[in-house]
Amino acid sequence: MKYQNLIIIGTSHIAPESLREVEKVILKEKPGLVALELDRKRLAALLSDKVGRPSIKDIRRVGLKGWLFAVIGGWIERKLGQKVGVSPGAEMLRAFHVAQSVGAKVALIDQDIEVTLRRFSKALTWKEKGRLVADVFKGLLFGPKVKLDLRKVPSEKLIKKLISEVKKRYPNIYRVLVSERNDYMAHKLAILLQRFPDEQIVAVVGAGHEREIVTLLKKYLKAKQLNRHKKR
Repeated sequence: MKYQNLIIIGTSHIAPESLREVEKVILKEKPGLVALELDRKRLAALLSDKVGRPSIKDIRRVGLKGWLFAVIGGWIERKLGQKVGVSPGAEMLRAFHVAQSVGAKVALIDQDIEVTLRRFSKALTWKEKGRLVADVFKGLLFGPKVKLDLRKVPSEKLIKKLISEVKKRYPNIYRVLVSERNDYMAHKLAILLQRFPDEQIVAVVGAGHEREIVTLLKKYLKAKQLNRHKKR
């Protein structure tokens, strides 16, 4: 997806297709800046030989529910990644290294993972927790309702359907994990577009974030332009 001098690549964090796509686009465009859906902690974990898994000590900082979500979610993502031979977040790591190879600056545009997990701990209701546990067990016992090709990024139609389902069944989870982070990343990208108006920018984000980020980005840029006109 393209907007002004920004190209947004929507990825699946365990899809081999995503690794090829980010490399192809960055090498072709040779952007001045590559923005990644990461924070410093997650980038450091990807660059390290050690897998960045939550420890018991993290419970005090992020809350029990946020910690459990990180542990269980990470385990599921790693298991799915093993099926296609891709470690979760490999496309972000590939984008980072390819950006360096073309001399591009790298910007980390996602909210601090600890902030997200703390907000998750506070936002998760008992009703949503019960639904989440039930859905996880159903998925493990009977398999997922929707058949996905893990090697590829889901279609826009399927992404829209899945997001709608999450929003309906888990409104607070959706708000914290998707909506608030979309707003955060859109704001960061708006700042980058204003700071580097003459640079080609490539942003790499999860496919589920792509469309709303563009909508919010337009809103932020319009607001900033209006503010500038008012100051004149």
